[in-house]
Amino acid sequence: MKLTFLGAAHEVTGSCSLLEVNGKHILIDCGMEQGPDFYENQPLPLAPGDVDALLLTHAHIDHSGKIPLLCRQGFRGSIYCTGATADLCDIMLRDSAHIQEFEAEWRNRKALRAGLPEYVPLYTIQDAINAMKQFCPCRYGQVIQICEGVAARFVDVGHLLGSSSIEIWAEEDGQKKTIVFSGDIGNSNQPLLKDPSYINQADVVVMESTYGNRSHPPRPNYIGDLAKVIQRTFDRGGNIVVPCFAVGRTQEMLYFLRQIKQNRMVKGYEDFPVYVDSPLAVEATGIFHNSHWEYFDEETCNLLESGIDPIRCPGLKLAVTAEESQAINSDKRCKVILSASGMCEAGRIKHHLKHNLWRPECSVLFVGYQAVGTLGRSLVEGATEVKLFGETIQVRAEVLQLPGMSAHADREGLLQWIDAVQPKPAQVYVNHGGNEACEEFAALLREKGYFVQVPYSGSEYNLLTGQQLALGNRVQIERTEYENESRQSAVFRRLMEAGKRLITVIGHNKGGANKDLAKFADQIQALCEKWDR
Repeated sequence: MKLTFLGAAHEVTGSCSLLEVNGKHILIDCGMEQGPDFYENQPLPLAPGDVDALLLTHAHIDHSGKIPLLCRQGFRGSIYCTGATADLCDIMLRDSAHIQEFEAEWRNRKALRAGLPEYVPLYTIQDAINAMKQFCPCRYGQVIQICEGVAARFVDVGHLLGSSSIEIWAEEDGQKKTIVFSGDIGNSNQPLLKDPSYINQADVVVMESTYGNRSHPPRPNYIGDLAKVIQRTFDRGGNIVVPCFAVGRTQEMLYFLRQIKQNRMVKGYEDFPVYVDSPLAVEATGIFHNSHWEYFDEETCNLLESGIDPIRCPGLKLAVTAEESQAINSDKRCKVILSASGMCEAGRIKHHLKHNLWRPECSVLFVGYQAVGTLGRSLVEGATEVKLFGETIQVRAEVLQLPGMSAHADREGLLQWIDAVQPKPAQVYVNHGGNEACEEFAALLREKGYFVQVPYSGSEYNLLTGQQLALGNRVQIERTEYENESRQSAVFRRLMEAGKRLITVIGHNKGGANKDLAKFADQIQALCEKWDR
């Protein structure tokens, strides 16, 4: 009985693990790496056609994104997941394939002019459609016989619609082991979804550590804070542009906006329009509407039972076609626009930023994490101008964040999840976290008496004995001198943008009380004394 870690080992994305029992090979997740790659992932140590089954924790692309490629390369087994995960994968994998094809088309235009070889997409839309034929939807709590000696069930983990931890019961040579894969553990008290369910018994636990070294800030009053932003923006005569991830965050925002409208919290604009401008978000919202009640929390179920749609409100308008998207900017009314992508790197959000960023009466509200190097991060850090479609756009709109919105459990939530397993599991493997996060969380678990390993890509373990069979790849990818200089330049640009933002903030304080202005000046002078070279 052997476990091999292939992806999301000392990294956050690309989840993939291989379980071998009685000569059968079972993949848990088959995700795509996203963002910077710090370790070279080891290849699947067998032909895709020799994989017998795949168990999928949830639909996010960093867990599911390579399934069409695996199927195209010969995998013919069943893909087990919850019904909602299958529904979301149907739209998300096709969307991912569209991106692959679009990038290939763009690269090949350049390659043709330069006489370079053709670039082949990782997979196509047809590959994604074909892969969906192998999905086998399951109910939470349903025990599925995967193969001889292996059974599994999915347990709600509260991260995304249909997301799961997976319990696996495996027997080999007369020895039985309960193996639990945590999947991405959800944050508590999220809109729509249940809090994570706990699993009480396991011999082996594989758990994520995305926020293993961080705690979430105190939970703000999302609805009250959002209503205030809408009120003051509309009072200025502006629009609110909200960059949103299409699946999950868009639906949470609709949940909040319904309550704001229902309680008439925006005075004088009670009938304001709300636009969802993202074909993927529109499809995902439809899946939320049609999903079984088992996926929702008690509050949402009570609303549904009362005939109230929790993510639909008066004035909601869904834009699917390009013409519908373009028409939004012809609507002169004050409005809320939810559009993808969440970090402003692609999609229709860039068009809405082009139309609204330069207008001081408008607001751009970020409701999710903004990675370093993204347009969203630049705006949050105070950029005074940005480039959109080759045009320089001045940033005069109010740019702000709604903090605390995370679909991931923090350090305390992760500890609560693992501490529910009693007695302590004999083996704990910490993955799905950056270098510092997974190592610091593992150290914390060791202090609490757990036996913990932090695998690398290629690390192999005998689950019957706990013996490590292969160390895996511990060598980080070397960055060229140019890449290092680029990162340093990016950091210095951040510092320059921060300086520009400080000037803007100083201007905002004109007319303030002399006592406050003097204190502000002293703080700036102290900062200068500290850092002046």
